[in-house]
Amino acid sequence: MPPRDVAPHRNTPDSPEATFHQLPWSDFDELARGEIRPAVVHRLRHAERSRRLLLLRALMDEVSKTPELFAPLPSPEDAWELLARVETRSPDVFELVLAHPYLGSWAGYTIRLLRKGITGVCPMWSHVGHVHAVAAAAAIRARLNFHAIVPVWEGGVILPTLGMAHLPADEPHSVAEVRGTQGRAEITNDLGLVVLTEPFDADRPNWWAVRDATATAGRHRLTTRLDDIDPYRGLHEPMRPRRMDPAELRAWRAELTGAWRLIAQHFPERAEAFSAGLDSVVPGPAAPFRSASASTGEAFGSALIARPDDAPTLAATLVHEFQHIVLGGVLHLAQLHEDDPRERFYVPWRPDPRPIGKTLQGIYAFFGIAAFWREIARAHDGKLARRAMFEFAQSRGDTWRVLDSVHRDASLTTTGRRFVDGIAERLRPWLAEPVPDDLRRRAEAITADHHAGYRMRHLRPDHRSVVILAEAWLADQLHPPPAFAYVDPPPTPVPDGSSSEARTHLIHLDIALADRRELASMWRSAEDVTTSDLAYATGRFDDAVRGYRAELAQHPDRVSSWIGLGLALAGVGTSPAARALTHYPELVRAVWRRITTVSPDVPTPERLATWLGQSVY
Repeated sequence: MPPRDVAPHRNTPDSPEATFHQLPWSDFDELARGEIRPAVVHRLRHAERSRRLLLLRALMDEVSKTPELFAPLPSPEDAWELLARVETRSPDVFELVLAHPYLGSWAGYTIRLLRKGITGVCPMWSHVGHVHAVAAAAAIRARLNFHAIVPVWEGGVILPTLGMAHLPADEPHSVAEVRGTQGRAEITNDLGLVVLTEPFDADRPNWWAVRDATATAGRHRLTTRLDDIDPYRGLHEPMRPRRMDPAELRAWRAELTGAWRLIAQHFPERAEAFSAGLDSVVPGPAAPFRSASASTGEAFGSALIARPDDAPTLAATLVHEFQHIVLGGVLHLAQLHEDDPRERFYVPWRPDPRPIGKTLQGIYAFFGIAAFWREIARAHDGKLARRAMFEFAQSRGDTWRVLDSVHRDASLTTTGRRFVDGIAERLRPWLAEPVPDDLRRRAEAITADHHAGYRMRHLRPDHRSVVILAEAWLADQLHPPPAFAYVDPPPTPVPDGSSSEARTHLIHLDIALADRRELASMWRSAEDVTTSDLAYATGRFDDAVRGYRAELAQHPDRVSSWIGLGLALAGVGTSPAARALTHYPELVRAVWRRITTVSPDVPTPERLATWLGQSVY
């Protein structure tokens, strides 16, 4: 534990106690190439440790002399002193609690609230007072004799890394006392009492323990928390507990075991790094047809994951999120880009344009996914191999496309360009590796679908171009004006229309399922799906064309139907309408909208696209 006067910033270089965390270039270059060794993860962890101590001290300094920020709780300095006692008595316990991912997310969140002068989900004193809960949990683990007062949220008393006690409460936000004696704890308020005795890792009346999952594959072992109760386990704001029932817990543990076997078998070095760097998974409910997940650099070692359908999907998701975790640690040590919040990059894994920082995160995550599926494809045969080759084809192409656009960007620092070059060095040869033509075409179709939808929602053609084309159409010109040249406008983050991933989900499912007949019983579960989407996803392009025409006749502004029509027409064969609707759908729709405002004779989207497509090659 640092002395109480530690500064919330790096010491000056000439200070005798100055310590700088450094990442050797050799380690940096290995990480860029996707080579993640346990020793490097430990180095990143060590830097995170210092960062969290600085955040804690910064928080203490900011609030300790302002009672209105922490009353009715004691001064946060009391918690600091209790943590110092824990470190003296049991350094291992201190390190365990300090490494808890949600200590980082809580500290960062609370400091942001203080500096912006806003309250957040709970009263400020409750956020600030969480440090007392952290200290109490550490003191219980260290078997200290102590007394602490902690915040209560809707009757829940969180003890991070241990669990949550439940007390009667007549207010949403109140306080409780925690008294510890040699590993025994009493948690009380005016309305109730919960007594805890060792061990604390099992549920009992009025106590939810933090649960974990352990998976073993050969010599590789992974133990991670399945934390469904810590209020700071989310990305942006505190979350209420979402306790898994026994069946969901069993399902999570089973799928983690299956996923771990795949990672350990095909990514043995990565498995060792996982064991060093993945502390906690925030389990979300099952999300059919998608692998939803997220993480934040403030919670090093944690990932939020919706329970996927099978072990390979979970394994790929774990690899994806671990890439985010590692890069988050790197970004605390190295500046890869200038501060540029503009949302301007197209990425095939998000519906909206992204700023440079989040774009780099996505590149690194999907680079990891490509590496994972590449190894699975090389080691397996049958249906899993075909699925892996398809996923590999899609992720390598998507990653390379964005990598190429970022590499030329002026906001990259020299260090950032070196990192991007390292990814490219490893990824470039993969582009030439053979993938069956049918899988390659389907991967390219998904990318075309996403890109066209993005353009339609986030690009706004300039008004003058739209007027020129609309007037040419209304004048019955056989072709668009020969001098017309369309230049892509900059993206806007505000979408014009909603996005749909129905076709993408159906294609993924069609490839993953052992029998297409299974798709017939499942497809309606996809969000915003239509029979036209099913026809397209299963290669019945003529049926899809007819279906999308009917959809547009009934809902002429539905983005997914515009894009679906272009894709289905392209599936039937090359045509001007297919080119226009897949390359410049935003322009076709803008001209169509203009015509509807000035003329009663409104063409179908397909007819207008056929005309505009004469100038698209």
